[in-house]
Amino acid sequence: MFWAALLDFFCIPFIVFISFMIILSAVNKSVGVRRAYVKLLLKIFEFGRLSIESAAKERQKLVGDTIFNNSQERKLDEINLSFCKKTGRTIPTTNGNTLISRDSVLLPTSNEPAASDIESPPKDEEMRFNLEKCLDYIKAGVESIIEDEVTSRFEAEELKSWNLLTRTNRHYEFISWKITLIWMTGFAVRYFILMPLRVFVCFVGVVWLTVCTAIVGYIKDGEYKRRMVDQVLGHCFSVLSSAISAVIYYHNVENRPTNGICVANHTSPIDVLVLMCDKTYSLIGQRHGGFLGLLQRALARASPHIWFERGEARDRHAVAERLKQHVSNPNNPPILIFPEGTCINNTSVMQFKKGSFEVGGVIYPVAIKYDPRFGDAFWNSSKYSMMQYLYMMMTSWAIVCDVWYLPPMYRQEGESAIDFANRVKSVIAKQGGLVDLVWDGQLKRMKPKKEWRELQQVEFAKRLKGD
Repeated sequence: MFWAALLDFFCIPFIVFISFMIILSAVNKSVGVRRAYVKLLLKIFEFGRLSIESAAKERQKLVGDTIFNNSQERKLDEINLSFCKKTGRTIPTTNGNTLISRDSVLLPTSNEPAASDIESPPKDEEMRFNLEKCLDYIKAGVESIIEDEVTSRFEAEELKSWNLLTRTNRHYEFISWKITLIWMTGFAVRYFILMPLRVFVCFVGVVWLTVCTAIVGYIKDGEYKRRMVDQVLGHCFSVLSSAISAVIYYHNVENRPTNGICVANHTSPIDVLVLMCDKTYSLIGQRHGGFLGLLQRALARASPHIWFERGEARDRHAVAERLKQHVSNPNNPPILIFPEGTCINNTSVMQFKKGSFEVGGVIYPVAIKYDPRFGDAFWNSSKYSMMQYLYMMMTSWAIVCDVWYLPPMYRQEGESAIDFANRVKSVIAKQGGLVDLVWDGQLKRMKPKKEWRELQQVEFAKRLKGD
C-alpha cells in the first residue's frame, strides 16, 4: 500500500505536468520556462568556470608551476621578439601558445595572382631551380598533418569552458567539492528527470505527427488543406522540439521564405525541426529506414516532398527535373535544401553543390548557428547511429540556436551556377559567424578529385620553374 501510494503521489503530478507542456507546445505557446532554464544554466556554467580557474591557480601555487611558466613565457617572448627583429615577420600568439598561420597554398582553386604576375619575369640566366620555392608547400603539408581544415570540421566543436557534460569532460568534475556536487546534481537531473520526460514527449510527438498527417492526408487538395497542413505541422514540430528542450531565436522574419528554394547550412537532422517549427517546408532527400523513414512517410501523407531511392538520387537529371516541377507550382511550399550534402560541425560552411542553383528562380538563404555550450547538435553519422544521436540530444542540457532569414537572392546575368552557389554560401557564413571553406564536405568519405590534384601539380611546377 505504501509503494502504491508513493507511486500515485509522483505519477499524477508527472502526468499533469507532461500534459500541460504538450498542450502548450501544441498551441505554439510558451510560458518562458525553457528560456529561464537556459539563463540558469549560463549562471551555473560561469560559476563552474570561475571555480575551475580558482582551483587550478591554487594547484599551480602548491607545486610551484607559476614561477616556471612565467620564466618559460618570458624566454619564449624574447625568442619571438628576436625573430621578429631579424625577419620583419610577426608570430601570432594567444595565452603564450604559438598559433599556426595558414596560407592559401593548397586550396582546390586559387584566385590569388602568382608571384610571376606581380614581380617582373626573371631573365634567362636567372632561371634556375630554387629550393625555397617548395618551402611553402612543406609548411602547408606539415600544418595539414597536425590539423587540416577538412577533418577537423567533422569532430565536435571544442568548447572554451567545460559545460559539465561527461562527453566534453576534461577531468574537471573532481577538481573541487563544489564542482563535484554540481556535476553529480546535473547528472541526476539529466538522466533521471529530463531524459524520461523527453523520451515520453518524443514518443507522444511522433504518434501525434503520424495521426495528424494521416488525417490531413484525406482532405482534398486546395487552400483549406494547405492552411491545415501549416497548422498541424507547426503544432507537431513544436511538440517534438520539447523533446530536446529546444530554444530557438528567429531573426529577420520578414525574409521568411514563401516559395522557391530555401538553402541553409547543415549540422544535423535537427535543422529540419528547427526550421519547421516556424514555417512549413517541402523536403528533398534520400529515402531512409528506421526512425527517419517513419517521419518521412508521415510527412509525405500531408504535403508534397521529394524522396529518392539511393540509385535515383545519383541521377542529377532526374533530381533537377523533379525539383523544377515542384518549384514551378506556386501552390507548393518552399523546398528546403542543404547544399553541403553532409553534416558539418557548425564551425564552418563547406562547398555548396551547384544542382539547386541551376534550377532558376529565387533562393532564400538561411543561416543556422547552434550554441555548443548547452549541447553539441552536430551529428557525426560515421560514428553514431540515429538512435545514439537522439540519446545524446536527450541527455544534453538543451539545444539552443539562432536562425537568420536572409534577403532573397537571384542568379545574375552571366553568373555561373557555381559562382552563384559560392555567393550564397558566403552570405550564410558571414551572417552565422562561420568559416567559409571551399572544400567539398564529401572529402570525409572519398579522396580528393583528380582535377584538384592536377591543379596543385601545375601550380607547384610553376613555382619551381619561377614562372
